[in-house]
Amino acid sequence: MRSLPIYICALLIPVVVYSRKPDTDKDEWLARYIEEMADNLPEEHDPAYLAGELETLHMHPVNLNRAGINELNRLFMLNEIQRQKLIEHRERHGRLISIYELQAIDGFDTITINMILPFVTIDQQYPRPRFNLQRILSEGENVLFLRYSRLLEQQKGFLPVKPDESTPYPGSPYRLYARFRHTWYRNISFGFTAEKDPGEEFFRGSQKQGFDFYSAHLFIRDAGRIRALAVGDYLAGFGQGLTLWSGLNFGKGTETIGVRKNQGGLRQYTSVDENNFLRGIGATIGIGRNFEITAFYSNKKRDASITGEENGRIVISSLQQSGLHRTPRELECRKTVRERIKGSNIRYSSAGLSFGLTAYRMVLDAEYRRNLSFYNQFDFSNNHYNGAGLDFSYLKANANIFGEAAMGDNRRMAFIGGIMLSLHSSISVSLVYRNYQRGYQSPLASAFGEGSTPSNESGIYTGAEIRLSPRLRITAFADHFRFPWMRYRAYMPSQGFDYLISLQYQPDRETTVSARFRTKNKPLNTSRDVIIPYPEKNQRTQLRLHFGYPVSDSFSCRTRLEAAYHKRGSDRQRGHMIYHDILYRNASSPLSLTLRYALFDTDGFDSRIYAYEHDVLYAFSFPFYSDKGMRTYILVRYRAGRNTDIYARIARTVYINRDSSGSGLDTVEGKRRTEIKAQVRYRF
Repeated sequence: MRSLPIYICALLIPVVVYSRKPDTDKDEWLARYIEEMADNLPEEHDPAYLAGELETLHMHPVNLNRAGINELNRLFMLNEIQRQKLIEHRERHGRLISIYELQAIDGFDTITINMILPFVTIDQQYPRPRFNLQRILSEGENVLFLRYSRLLEQQKGFLPVKPDESTPYPGSPYRLYARFRHTWYRNISFGFTAEKDPGEEFFRGSQKQGFDFYSAHLFIRDAGRIRALAVGDYLAGFGQGLTLWSGLNFGKGTETIGVRKNQGGLRQYTSVDENNFLRGIGATIGIGRNFEITAFYSNKKRDASITGEENGRIVISSLQQSGLHRTPRELECRKTVRERIKGSNIRYSSAGLSFGLTAYRMVLDAEYRRNLSFYNQFDFSNNHYNGAGLDFSYLKANANIFGEAAMGDNRRMAFIGGIMLSLHSSISVSLVYRNYQRGYQSPLASAFGEGSTPSNESGIYTGAEIRLSPRLRITAFADHFRFPWMRYRAYMPSQGFDYLISLQYQPDRETTVSARFRTKNKPLNTSRDVIIPYPEKNQRTQLRLHFGYPVSDSFSCRTRLEAAYHKRGSDRQRGHMIYHDILYRNASSPLSLTLRYALFDTDGFDSRIYAYEHDVLYAFSFPFYSDKGMRTYILVRYRAGRNTDIYARIARTVYINRDSSGSGLDTVEGKRRTEIKAQVRYRF
C-alpha cells in the first residue's frame, strides 16, 4: 500500500471544531471501560455480562464513605489491596471530602481514579430498601432492547446449490435480539433475553416457537439472611475458578496486578451464550456473621454431537458451543443431551481471612465418548463428573495471599496460588504459580492460565505496576509456562513464554497516550513434512501506540498504530494497522457520532491484528484485520425523547488482495463485506 504514509500524515492532523463541553454520559463511560478491558477478555467471551455489571454499578454507585469490603468487591476493577487501603484510610482520617482525595491512598493514581469515577460516590446516601412488591414494581427501572443486524452481501449458505434446490440455510440472513430487564436498586433483577442467529428460521420450520434461544431470570440480593437467590438462568463461580466458574473471566492484560478472581458466588444471567450457564435455582444464605452456604441445582438440555445409540441411550462425541442451528447437522445437535448439575459452597470470612469449600456433580443423560487421540486422551470423556475444591484468601497490611486446590473423581489435581504485594506507595507486584495435572478434568472450571482449560499446564506469572507519577504508569508481566503432555497441534511436551510491558500517560481526563510491547511464544508442530511432528517456535510480537485527545469541547480523536510480527519455524509474517476515530459528543444535542477509518496490511492470518470497535449499546465488535484493505464504520446514537434511544451502525471492509471473505457456507464473493445494525432502547 504505497499511499499508507500519506494516509498516516492525514490521520494525525487534528480536526478542530468549536462547540460546548459535554457531560460524558453513561453509555460513553461504558464504551470506554469495555474498550479498556477488551484486551483482557478471552476471544470467545461475550462481554454482555461485563456491560450488565457496569450498568448496575452506574445506576447504583458504591458509596466510598460507607461501603464495607463486600460492597467494595463490586468494584472489580480494583484489586484486594486497593480496597483494603481505602478502608484503612477511612478509619484513620475519616470520610472522604473529595473523590480526588483517593490520590493520597497507596495504589490509587489519576488513571485508576478516572477509571472508577462513573461507578462511585462519596456523598449520595442510599437507604436500605424495604422489600415490597408494589415498591419493587413501581420504583424499579424497566429497559427494553430490540436489535436488528445483518450482512448486506449474500453469503454462500443463502444461495441455492442448484437452481431448483433450496438454500443450505433455510432461515433469513438477519440476526434478531430482544431483551427486557427490570431492576430495583441492586437488590432485584428479572427479565428475559431472546435471540435468532442468521440462517435460523423464525416462527416457521424448525423454529415454530419464534426465536431460537430464550433465557429468563429472577435474581434477589441482600434480603435479610438471603444473600442471593437465583431462579431461572444464572451463573455461579467460586474461589479461583479451578473447581467451578462461569461468567466473567479476565485473562492476561495490561492490568498486571489484579489476577485474583473476586467476583464469585451467584449472579444473574442476561447474555446469549446458549450452553454455558445454569438453569434452575440457587441460593446463598448467611449463617451468623462469618458463615454463608450456597446450594444450587441446574437442569437443562444442551447441544451435543450424536454418533449413535446404545442400549436405548444416545452416544455423543462432543459438547457443542456455537449455538448455531441452521443446517440439518446443526439442528440434529440442538438440545440433544440433558445436563444436570448440583452443588454447594460453604464459606467462612472474618478479618481479612476467607476459606471456601466447593463441590458439585454433573450428569449427562447420554454416553459421552470423545474421539480420543494421543494429544487429548486425558480430556473429559464421561457421562458424569464429581469435583471438589478448597480456596483461601488472606489479606494483611500490604499483602494478599490467595489460592485454590481442586481434585476430580479421577483423583487428578490442580493448584493455583499467588500473592499481591504493595512494596511502596507507587510499586505493586504479583506472583502466581499454577500446576494443573494433565488428567485434571473439571468441565465447568475456568481458571487463570495459558490454555483454554486448567489442565496439562504449569507456570509462573510475575506482574508489576509502577506509578511514576499520578498520571504516568508502567505495567509489565512475564509468564513462563510448560505443557507436560501433548496438546492440540503440539504432539510433544513444550514450554513457552508471554511478556508484556505497557506505558500509560493521562495528563487529563480526556487525553490518553499509551505504548505497548508484547511478545509470546507458544510452540506448535513444525510446518515441515516430517514423519514425527515436533514442536517449533511459534512467536508473535506486537507493538502498539495509541493517542486519545480532545480537539474541541465536543469533538475528540483517537489514533492507533499497531504492528505485528509472527515467526513459526522458518516462516515469517508481518502486519501493520492504523486507524483514526472521530467522536462527537455534546450534552445539548440528542445526536452523537463515532467514525473510524482504518488501513491494514498483513502477510496472512497469523499476523492478524485485533481492534475493538464502538457498537450499539450492549453489542460488541472486536474484529481482526487480515490481508490488505481498509475498514470504515459509523455509529449514530439519537436520543428521541427522555426514554428512547435509537442506534444505527454501518461497517464496511474493502479488501485489495482477495476476491472473497469468510469460509465455508459463510463465504462472501467479492472484495466488500458490509454489516448493518439498528437498535432501539426504551426505558420506562
